[in-house]
Amino acid sequence: MITIKTSREIELLKQSNQIVAKVLKQLKRAIMPGVTTEALNSLAEDITRREGAVPAFKDYHGYPKSLCTSINNTVVHGIPGNVVLKSGDIIGLDYGVKYKEYFGDSAITVPVGLVTENARRLIQVTRDALYAGIRAARADACLYDISAAIQEVVESNGFSVVREFVGHGIGKELHEEPQVPNYGERSKGVKLKDGMVLAIEPMVNEGDFHVKILEDGWTSVTIDGMLSAHFEHSVAICGNEPLILSEW
Repeated sequence: MITIKTSREIELLKQSNQIVAKVLKQLKRAIMPGVTTEALNSLAEDITRREGAVPAFKDYHGYPKSLCTSINNTVVHGIPGNVVLKSGDIIGLDYGVKYKEYFGDSAITVPVGLVTENARRLIQVTRDALYAGIRAARADACLYDISAAIQEVVESNGFSVVREFVGHGIGKELHEEPQVPNYGERSKGVKLKDGMVLAIEPMVNEGDFHVKILEDGWTSVTIDGMLSAHFEHSVAICGNEPLILSEW
């Protein structure tokens, strides 16, 4: 069932998402060669506690950490540890919190030091695809208008859209209906209505769109070892002007 949020609930969701935005802003500043992904996880937890929130991902279906750190060919759900970032890497940072019973969820991909031009282009195209999807998130549009807008940006730039993972509704649960694919046909899917809140999150691969999950049961990597990027915002449907809750 898709839940419609009241203006008060959207305000609470914005508060939660602004904490996520603050964490990601600080993590982005901390990204440099020599930093470990565990240090980034600890920083995210520290900021979250200071804000009076709790990490959303830790222990969620058994996930062992608070932050997802996805490096290079890791698509999503990379687990922080003793991995040291080096110049030339790209890293996806996916983070969520729970605050006053409501969830926030957002993701960015960040270059580490000097990266290749294609890595930079992959990051930019993925971000552009996210905002194309957000622009399509209008009342009385169809859900897959968002999906098609994302897919068109990605594929017109020679990259591929991951099929195995999708965006989702968000509210008092981290993952709510509807699922929001990053590919699809315009004018398909449910009608969007004022008060829907969606976490829109394109995952874009440099090469083949297929992925595989490693033995830890979480880490998802590209099937061909090529790069992947990920961006996400939580967005409220508000007429013709979608409200980005997780934008700093």
